Amino acid sequence: MGKLLYGATMSLDGFIAGPNDDMQWLRDFLGPDPVADELVAQVGSCLIGGRSYRGDDPNMGTEKEGPFGGAWEGPQIVLTRNPPSVAVPGTTFVTDLDTAVTTAKDAAGDGYACIIGADVGRQCLAAGEVDDVLMFVAPILLGDGVPMFRHLGGAHVRLDRPRVHQTDHAVSLWYRVRK
Repeated sequence: MGKLLYGATMSLDGFIAGPNDDMQWLRDFLGPDPVADELVAQVGSCLIGGRSYRGDDPNMGTEKEGPFGGAWEGPQIVLTRNPPSVAVPGTTFVTDLDTAVTTAKDAAGDGYACIIGADVGRQCLAAGEVDDVLMFVAPILLGDGVPMFRHLGGAHVRLDRPRVHQTDHAVSLWYRVRK
């Protein structure tokens, strides 16, 4: 069974999407990155929040559209309150977190089930299901948007010392979650 990783690119002020879920800001920070390449090779499935699944993609309309700029293909599990009535090839829609996590981990095999989306990331962190957190911190301040992690009333999620890597586009911070 796979491990669960919450991964995203965020602004230095902590936003993974801009106002109105805008992801176009990310275009300027996409580029070669050995940590991202390493991650793509380890991802066996993606656990995607409904808003992220239906939302903006910085590569929308190009051959690079999709998870990891189109560099990854595999099973996608979407956690949503409103699954579509028509099946989508390669995509499983589920309505509860436990089923979503189990399905994504099973589909990942020995790899990672990579979380895409702030709300599903928050839910998985709150449930104690996340094994690793990988954030690519882009050199930009957005000032508003969707935060990487928000838990009303606060929450303490302890992380081990990160593995750090720097490129011209971002600094990656790869943490293990303390259980």
